[in-house]
Amino acid sequence: MLSSITLNSPWYYYLISALGAFGLSFWLYFRNSRNKDAPKYTLYLLGVLRFLSTFLIVLFLLNILLKRIQNQTQNPIVLLAIDNSSSMTSAKDSLLIKTRFIEELKKLQNGVSEKFEVKTILFGSSNRQSNETPLFNEKETDIDGLIRDVENNYSGENIGALVIASDGIYNKGINPLYSIEKLGFPIYCIATGDTTENKDVFIQKINHNQVAYLGNNFPVEVLVGAKKLKNVDLVIGLYQNGVLKSEQKIKTGSDSFSGACNFTLNASSTGLVRYNVVVKNPDGEKNISNNSQSFVVEVIDNRDKILLLANNPHPDVFAIKDALSGFGNYELEYGLTQNFNKPIKAYSLVIIEGFSNANVNLINDCKAAAIPFWIVNPATVDNLPGLKISGWGNRFNDAELTLNSSFGLFGLSEGFVKFANDLPAIKTFFGNYQIGNGSSSLINQRIGSVETENPVLLFTELNGLKCAVFAGDGLWRWKMRDFAEHNNHLLFNELIGKTVQYLVVKSDKSFFRINPPKIVNENESIEFGAEVYNQSYEAITEQDVNLIITNSEKKKFNYAFSKNKSSYKLNIGQLPAGDYAYEASVKNNNQLMLKKGNFSVKEVLSEKINSVANHQLLFQLANRTKGKVFYPNQTNKLKEALLGNETIKPITYSQNNVTPLIEQRWLIGLIILLLASEWFLRKRHLQI
Repeated sequence: MLSSITLNSPWYYYLISALGAFGLSFWLYFRNSRNKDAPKYTLYLLGVLRFLSTFLIVLFLLNILLKRIQNQTQNPIVLLAIDNSSSMTSAKDSLLIKTRFIEELKKLQNGVSEKFEVKTILFGSSNRQSNETPLFNEKETDIDGLIRDVENNYSGENIGALVIASDGIYNKGINPLYSIEKLGFPIYCIATGDTTENKDVFIQKINHNQVAYLGNNFPVEVLVGAKKLKNVDLVIGLYQNGVLKSEQKIKTGSDSFSGACNFTLNASSTGLVRYNVVVKNPDGEKNISNNSQSFVVEVIDNRDKILLLANNPHPDVFAIKDALSGFGNYELEYGLTQNFNKPIKAYSLVIIEGFSNANVNLINDCKAAAIPFWIVNPATVDNLPGLKISGWGNRFNDAELTLNSSFGLFGLSEGFVKFANDLPAIKTFFGNYQIGNGSSSLINQRIGSVETENPVLLFTELNGLKCAVFAGDGLWRWKMRDFAEHNNHLLFNELIGKTVQYLVVKSDKSFFRINPPKIVNENESIEFGAEVYNQSYEAITEQDVNLIITNSEKKKFNYAFSKNKSSYKLNIGQLPAGDYAYEASVKNNNQLMLKKGNFSVKEVLSEKINSVANHQLLFQLANRTKGKVFYPNQTNKLKEALLGNETIKPITYSQNNVTPLIEQRWLIGLIILLLASEWFLRKRHLQI
C-alpha cells in the first residue's frame, strides 16, 4: 500500500501555522516570568509538547487529505459449466456420467484451484451458479443462453477460460456459435455422449391451436422424423382419452427422413382437452421414449371481436395486429380512425394507436357502451385514463424498462420476466407522472440506473370499465428484439395476449377471485393469484386462502397463499406433466367461498427427440475461441492445458482511497496524549 499527502492550502499557510505554534509555545514557557525558576529541560519539554499539539490542531483546520493507493491481485476465474440436462444420461455410459465423471470434475477443480478461482455453473433450460451435484434432470438445453449469461454476469471480471462439459445437444435458443464472437477467453469442452446414430423414429413437433371453439374443426400437423429406417411404413395415430380419433401412414424415403401428417379434429366439448399422438415403433428401435407426444387444446364457446384503429399507419399497429392474429379466440378488425363509422357495441375491445384529442368522442362511445379500450402510443397527454402527466412541454425521454414486481392483475412467464431486462428503450413523455387511484402499472420506466414509478403500461378501471394505456412509442422494437434473441415472437405475443385477455374478460364482481394457469410446461413454475373483497369491494388480506390440487391419480396436495398488500400469490413450483384440478377456498364474512377449475401441465420432450451427441459443435466452439476439446477420461490433460495457458494471468487492480486527515483517529489520540502530558508536567513542575 502506497500513501501520499495532498495539500489543499498554499504552502505559506503551513509556515504561518508552524511559526504561530512556535510563538505560542515560546511566549507561554520562556517569556513568562513565573517560569524563571523552573528547570530548563522541563520548559523545553513543555514547549515541544505545546508546539506539537497546537500545530496538529491547526493542520486539521487546513483540511489536509491523505491519499492511499491499495493494490489488489485477482486470480483468473475458470468457469466450469456442466450440462444438467437429461440427454447427458441417455447414452449407455449414463452410470459413468453420474459417478466417475463427476468425481473427475471434482479432481479437476481441486487440481487448478491453487492458481485459479473455479466457479461452477449448472445449465439446461436456465443457468445458475451452484456447487451442487448435477441431477441431469433439465428438460431443455440452451448453450447460447449459457454463453450470454456468462458474458453479462461476469463482465469486467478476470475470466481465464470457460470449460463446458456437455454432449453438444441444444434444443433451446439459437446456435451458440453466433454468441461467442465477443468472448475474450478460450472455451474448453469436455465431450460426453454417444455420436452413433441408431434406428430411431420420433415426433419432432406438433403444430396445433392453443384455443379452439366449440363445434369448429381445427387442424393438427404432426412432424415425424426417422433415422436409419429407409423405406419403412410408419403408422401415426391420434388419440383422445385413449380412443383412436384418426390414423395415417407415411413411408420413409431415406435414412434421414422428415415428413408431416395433417389431421383435422372437431372441438366437441368445452374445457381442456388432451390428445396423444403415437408412432408405432418399428423393429430394431432402441429409443421408444420419443415415439409419443401429447398436446392440450382449450375449447371455448365464444369469440371476442377486437377493433384496432390508428390515426396513421405505424409499426406498433402492425406489431399488435400480427401478435393478435396468432390467437384463434379473437376476431380482429383493423382500420383508420377517420374512416371508422360503425357502431361500437359489436366489439369486445377497442385499441386506439396514436390517440389524440380528436378521438375523445370515440373514447366517450366506449364508456357509454361499456366497451374496454386500450390507448397505445398516444400523441397527447390529455384525457389518458388513470394517468396525468404535467410539465410535458412536447419533450420526450428515451426510457428503458423495468417490471413492477407488485403487479397482480395477471401473471407472466419466467421467460418474459427474464426477457424484460433486455427490452429496448422506447420514447416516452418527459414530465411529472401521477397515477390515479385504482390504477396498476405492469411496466415502469428506468432512466439510466434509476428505476422510477413512471408507468409505461398502465391498467385502470373507470366505474368498473377496464382500460389500459401504453404511454410510449416503440412497441415494435420489442417484437424485433424477441425475434433476434429467440428466433420467434412468443414472448412478445405473450405480453400482447395477456394484456388483451385481461381487458376483454368481463369483470368479476364476486368477493373471491382466483387467477389460475391454464396450460404450462413441466419445466415452468406454476403461479396462482387470488383476491378477496369485503362488502364495499375493498381488497382485504386478513383471511387465509388455501388451495387443494388433485392430480390424475386423485392424490391431493394442500397449499396456502402468501399475502401481499392487497392480494394473494402462490408459487407451487414445477409439477409433473398431466391434468390437474384445483379448489381454492377462503372464509369471508363467515361464509366459505370456493373456486374450482382445471389446468394442464405439458411434458417437455426436447431432450428425448434427439439423443445423438453433437461433438462437432463442441469442436467449433473450442476452435473459434482458441480452446481445445477433451473427453471424460482426459481431465488430466485438460488440467495441464489450463495450467499451461500463459494467456491466463492474474490482474492487479489499484484503488485510490482519499480521506481527510481529521478522520485519522490515532492523530486525535496523539493530540489528546500531548495535551494530557503537558497538563501533568505543568501541574507537577510549574506554578501555572
